[in-house]
Amino acid sequence: MSILQLGIPKGSLQDSTIDIFAKAGYKITVSSRSYYPVINDDDIECMLIRAQEMARYVDEGILDAGLTGMDWIRETDANVVEVEELVYGKVGKNPLRWVLAVPENSEIQSIKDLEGKRIATEVVNLTNKFLAEHKVNATVEFSWGATEVKPPKLADAIVEITETGSSIKANHLRIIDVVCTSNTWLIANNETWKDAAKRTKIEKLALLLKSVLSAESRVGLMMNVKRDNIQGIIEMLPALNRPTVSPLIDSDWVALNTVVEEKVVRNIIPQLLERGAEGIIEYALNKVVM
Repeated sequence: MSILQLGIPKGSLQDSTIDIFAKAGYKITVSSRSYYPVINDDDIECMLIRAQEMARYVDEGILDAGLTGMDWIRETDANVVEVEELVYGKVGKNPLRWVLAVPENSEIQSIKDLEGKRIATEVVNLTNKFLAEHKVNATVEFSWGATEVKPPKLADAIVEITETGSSIKANHLRIIDVVCTSNTWLIANNETWKDAAKRTKIEKLALLLKSVLSAESRVGLMMNVKRDNIQGIIEMLPALNRPTVSPLIDSDWVALNTVVEEKVVRNIIPQLLERGAEGIIEYALNKVVM
């Protein structure tokens, strides 16, 4: 197999992406002086590319595959294979939102009020499509940065990306609509996807990255249970599948092992104790393969 050219998003997603790759078994080492990180896989060469440009370079075949947001795939009208959705961001797992925002004291209350107004944004195509859907005519200008500070003097409104909404509020802006939401995707070039060896490599990568993200919200639970209490405990466990039950030296007891959503653990551990479970151990997971 020839070397797989893989794009790693440079910027806000860079650190979280490299961390997920590490948990998947791929150690990526970035040098401050190079756009070509080193990866511990001889069949892959990495390049740091801004997410805004990733889909275009994958479409053109300069890169075989890469990670970028669905927003940039749509913004650039890139013709790529959407291999796997990977739900993660800079802060957490909330989808990124491109929001339409105006100054807090603006008279603009809805998208209809933007008729004839000026909008600044980095996603000109997405914004124009959104305006067309609502039959609103407005001037959309590309913003080279610091978009939040442009209203009210340089623009009447902006379309800007946010994960938590904190930057919008910090700049005394008010959200009046959501243009689109976006998660990160692993994408591939169409010709690369026809190459059996490279496709297998990309699919393996997608599987491992997905398994890391699946594990982040889950934990393992292990406990000892009397045989008479097994059924009652199994019925209350929100497990991925039926838990694993193993015999112990004492024939009246078994070891029960399962995987659950981390957010429910604090509620179910007291219930497990009430139903006779003992020696409950919670442990972290690296990967969960569905």
